This record gives sequence, C-alpha cells and structure tokens, in this order.
Amino acid sequence: MNILIIGSGGRESAFAYKLSKSPKSPKLFIAPGNAGTHQYGQNVDLKVTDFTGIAQFVLDNNINMVVVGPEEPLVKGIHDFFLERDDLKHIPVIGPERLGAQLEGSKDFSKEFMIRHNIPTAAYKSFDKSNLADGLAYLETQKLPIVLKADGLAAGKGVLICETLEDAKAELKAMIDDAKFGEASSVVVIEEFLKGIELSVFVLTDGNSYKVLPSAKDYKRIGEGDTGLNTGGMGSISPVPFADETFLSKVEERVIKPTVDGLKKDNIPYKGFIFIGLMNVDGDPFVIEYNVRMGDPETESVLPRIESDLLDLFEGVAQGDLHTRSFTVSTKTAVTVMLVAGGYPGAYESGMEILNIENVEDSIVFHAGTKLVDGKVVTAGGRVIAVTTLQDNLLDALQQATADAGRIFYERKYFRRDIGFDLI
Repeated sequence: MNILIIGSGGRESAFAYKLSKSPKSPKLFIAPGNAGTHQYGQNVDLKVTDFTGIAQFVLDNNINMVVVGPEEPLVKGIHDFFLERDDLKHIPVIGPERLGAQLEGSKDFSKEFMIRHNIPTAAYKSFDKSNLADGLAYLETQKLPIVLKADGLAAGKGVLICETLEDAKAELKAMIDDAKFGEASSVVVIEEFLKGIELSVFVLTDGNSYKVLPSAKDYKRIGEGDTGLNTGGMGSISPVPFADETFLSKVEERVIKPTVDGLKKDNIPYKGFIFIGLMNVDGDPFVIEYNVRMGDPETESVLPRIESDLLDLFEGVAQGDLHTRSFTVSTKTAVTVMLVAGGYPGAYESGMEILNIENVEDSIVFHAGTKLVDGKVVTAGGRVIAVTTLQDNLLDALQQATADAGRIFYERKYFRRDIGFDLI
C-alpha cells in the first residue's frame, strides 16, 4: 500500500513514524517532509497547497491513501479537489472536506455550530468593518480580561487576551481596520474569558462512529513558568493528570457526541481528526476552539501512546467502519520537549548544523524544522526538533525527555526545562 503524507513538521514526522510500524508495511511518501522523515519513507518536493502537483504525483505513484497533516490544504479544499475528479475520487483522503474544515477555518462558523448544537463554550459576538462601532460599544459591556479572535487562519497568532478596555478597543481596531492579521481578521470574534486549565482532546471519526484518542496538554509560552510570547508549542504531555475518567466522560457526553451528531444533522461530511481545545472550568469542559487536524506538538505525545495499528484505523475512516477496528492505548506517560531556534518566536536564523541526534537512545526524535544540506542536518524553521519519551510515570518521563533534549546540539538552541513540572 502506498501512502502520501502531506506536511513537513513534527506532526507529520510522528505520522510517518507510526505508520511505518504498521504490520501492513506501507510504502510512505512525505510531501515535502523534512530531514528526519526520509528514514520512514521518501520525501517529495511538493508544496502542501499545490493540489495539481499532488494529484499528478498520486496518479504517477499509485498512491492508495492521502493523509493531510496541516490545516491550510484542508481549509482550501484538498479533499473536495480529489472528490471532484473522476481519476482521484476513489482515493481516500484522511481529513475533512472544505465545509467541515470551516470548524477551524472560521471561528464564527465554529461558534455558531457550538451554539446550534448546545455544546458548552464561552459567550461571544462577531464583528467586522460594517459594525466596528457596535463592537467597540460591546466591549464596554464585557468583563475583563476579554478575548479577541481573528475569524480566519492566522498561523496560530490570531488570538489576543486583553487585560484592559483600552487595549481591547485598540486591538479590535487594529485587527479590523488595519488588518493586523490580514484577511483572517476581517471578522473578529469577541469572546468571554474562561478561567481554568487548558487541555486538548483528539477524536478520529468516519462521520458516524469515532475513537477518542489520548488527551494532551501543550505549553505555548516561550519562557519557563509559562512566561513570554506565545509560540506554536514548546512541548506537551499525555495523558493529562487532571483529566480523569469523570471529566473525560463529561467531555464525551457534552462535547464529542454532540459534535459528531451535529455534523451529521448539518449534513457536513467529515472523515478525519477533530482536535477539541478545552478549558476545564471547575470540573466542567468548555470548548475554546476546534481544529480539523492533529495538533503539534501534541501529536508527538499522543501517537506514541497508541498501541493499535494507525493504518488500520485510517482504513476504518476511509471505509466507514471505524467502529469495528480495535483500539488500545498505553498506560505510559509521554512527554515531548520542543527544541527551537534562538530568537524564536521572533526573528531567528536557519542553517545551523544539528549534531548528536544519534546519541539520543531513550527517546524518539521527531524532526520538525530541519532539512538536509550537503549531507548535513540543519535547522530550517523556528521549531526544530521534538524529543518524546514514554515512561511509567510523569516525573520519569519529564526527566528523561529533558535530559535527551540536552544531548542534541546546534548553535543558539533553546528549549524549556519545565514542561509538565507544573502538574507534579
């Protein structure tokens, strides 16, 4: 079986790692991949939104399944592109069609969906250029802090938490009038601030049945003690200690089932992952956001804990019989520590040679922002490498992942040494 994985980050490295362990021995292609994914398959020099180029590669190489990692090609309709072509529509795509992808592509769409299906979420209203004055007036009636969200995709940067009314008004004007996040903030969702502990729950669905994957918590701030600027994620842990059986039962009954049922009621076909960002507010789950793919770096913590054959689950999604597929999860704890480029999430340099990866023996090294240049592995992004360890308990996993992150070297390397320690 030939499988094409679309993407180039740590998430796609984790997909390749896990699929390479399938007893069905698939042949993997990763487009465009990175310096680490080639150990699991063949990298292909294609952009994730080059649908025509991807289609030609799929036909030329007898690809039997396409697994889409990042959100952009999903929101832009790669699944629809395949369904609309007679020579491609028989090839399963793991990832929702364009309409379902609006759960991530439009914050306003997702909030309306949640309200329509009685899924617990923060109170909100949406505003654009035509009613900006109403938005400014609305802010005056709200409690602080207040959350402003760009409606569209903003590379993880479109969410602002404003502590003062003055800041909130200035940021709302900047987002709408000055296009602070480009077209993504032409519509802005103003949302109630929820106080609690964040976590993520991941679901794989064939549109009817679903499997609840392991929960995870990621760490967004660049600095230790959760300080400094937001990033794409500095590390993650799975499972989440405070997400006990009682809480996860509430998540399934109040969020997961209504979400899958709501998609069916709204006639939105959906085959793929649903990433549910949650806030645990005094033991009750509230949805912060939906994403329509796996998270990064959470994938690097979640997939190593899945003991089942991931390819078998994907075939269940493709064939609509996911409920018949076996699914087991390790009781071990996974900790992922992300190594980033010096200066990230601000300006950073690329092209630094990465050394000593081979010295990591007790963790899995997932490449993210790396590439091969003249036979050397060099940095090629802000988030460079994810180091994941599985151990019997959280403390052992934290210590091992942190130690192994320290073994890898490149100029101006940085990583947080406190990932998960707040949960001990």
